[in-house]
Order: sequence, then C-alpha cells, then structure tokens
Amino acid sequence: MKRNVLYIEDNEKIGSWVKEELEQRGFSVQWMLSGEGAEKEVHQHEIVILDIMLPGLDGFTVGKRLKKAAPAVPILLLSARTSIDDKVDGLQFADDYLTKPFHTDELVARLEVLIRRSGGTRSERISLGDHIEVDPEIQMVYDKRTGEEIILTGKQHQILMYFLRHPNQVLPKEQIYEAIWEETYITGDKTLMVHIRRLRQKLERNPDSPEIIETLKGIGYRVKL
Repeated sequence: MKRNVLYIEDNEKIGSWVKEELEQRGFSVQWMLSGEGAEKEVHQHEIVILDIMLPGLDGFTVGKRLKKAAPAVPILLLSARTSIDDKVDGLQFADDYLTKPFHTDELVARLEVLIRRSGGTRSERISLGDHIEVDPEIQMVYDKRTGEEIILTGKQHQILMYFLRHPNQVLPKEQIYEAIWEETYITGDKTLMVHIRRLRQKLERNPDSPEIIETLKGIGYRVKL
C-alpha cells in the first residue's frame, strides 16, 4: 500500500526531483508550491515534508498550523539554513529536521522512521453516540451507518479534536474559543456558537436535540465518551 506524503516546496526543480524520487520508491506524493490550503489537505496524509523558505506564509508558520490541525501527522522540516536557532525553532513543532542538500536515501530513511513511529501509537477509533466514529490518528470522521467520511472544515475539525482531548469535561466557551482562534474571547461573540451549530448539523441525528455535543447553559459545552 502506498504511503501518502504531503510535500510543500516552492522550488520547482527540487520539488519535481523529490516527488519523482519518492514515487519511484512507493510513496504517493501531493506536491504543493505554498502552504496555502495545506490545513485542508493534511488529514489525508501520513506525513508532511515541509520546506522552511516558502512564498507568503513561511514554513515555521505553516508547520505550526499543520501540527495544530493534525497533531498526529509527523512533519519533516527541510531547510538550506544550518543555524542552530532555526533547528531549535523548527523542532518546537516538527518531528525531524533535514538540512539541504540531502540524499534521497536519507530522506526516505527518515520518512520511514517517522511513519513507523507514528503508526506504532495508532489510536483506536472513538465512538460518538452510536452512529459517529472518529479516527484520531488520521483525523477522519465517519458515519457508521453508511461508512462514509463526514467532511468537516478546518475549524470544525479543530473544535471536535479539542473536545476529544478533553472528554467528559465541561469546557467554558471562552476556553474553547481562545484555544482554537488563539485570541481573547469578547463577551457576546457568536463565532463559536455558529461553528458548533454547523458541526452539530454534520454529526447529530437531530441537531435540535443534540446527543454528542451537549450545551450547558451559561457555561459552555461537553462531549461525553
């Protein structure tokens, strides 16, 4: 079975070379020239190869966003910069760091190690109610009645995974908002409420009478496992 790689590299010469080399070795590679939209794609892959020097959002920013969106997907950071500070900063979110130029044998060896390591702690699927199943390792949500994947937006995924990291806990709306949006909650802001309502429309059998995401009036929300 081919292993799915998300590869983010703006240098077309290097990118096409790495993509070809990896595909010859049995990987399936989705190559992106920038980090724009990568958060939507990361859930479909087993590993990310990320270059630091990117147009627009730099690799450090992209990497932090990807790790937040899909904590279980390992990130291998690539850089032509050899500064110790860069490596230390990168390893705050990345799982490994490879300096350019590199040999593809070393790249493949590091990929294999990271994939084995992440697969070795693969989690069991989590049931929500009696009809929803979540695979936390690959961050996918399924309807057990049909077997089909339920497609969530990036924010909906983040909210659901935050609930699953805090099972059975009553979470104040302020705490959820500040964890997901990384900014101070302003009293009266309806942003979280709107996202919860849309998430319920995708997960609940009856969104008006939710069984999965409970509301505790005046406090916040809870997901029971």
